[in-house]
Amino acid sequence: MSSLLPVVPPAERCAASLDSAEMENGDRETKPDLAGAGDGGRRLLIDAMNVIGSKPDKWWNDPDRAMREFTRAIDRYAALTEGDIMVVFDKDPGNLPDPERVEVVIAAWKGRNAADHEIVRIVSEADDPSELRVVTSDKRLRERVSELGARVLPAGAFRSRMERVIG
Repeated sequence: MSSLLPVVPPAERCAASLDSAEMENGDRETKPDLAGAGDGGRRLLIDAMNVIGSKPDKWWNDPDRAMREFTRAIDRYAALTEGDIMVVFDKDPGNLPDPERVEVVIAAWKGRNAADHEIVRIVSEADDPSELRVVTSDKRLRERVSELGARVLPAGAFRSRMERVIG
């Protein structure tokens, strides 16, 4: 881990939940534990393009670059929060950085919703899906993984938290 990373106080790294003002689009059914990465063995399983797309920062002009930048950012977040994080992409953007703390999965499926199918497969094969926190705002994916026992965190709220933590 690089010595250039800022020091984040433990209280900030381990904030237990979002307040309702940070919840997006009516996702108030659960106040998610965004420190779930590194908290009691819970693993964050991230629908990467959903998180990337939660902020209209013109990522669509170069989605492959956005995917590489997100990989670097989420790896830094994982280092600062001591998180257990798996990121799932729909496709390989090429020249993907090799993260130190994050497991990156490229969906085996091709095309639309490829990462969603991969995430459902991962959750369905988990020994204890209740230990997984799926980060997405995709309604159908939320329903599918919830039925399997995983909890869901809204993508936009997670991205806001990640950006605050990494600065």
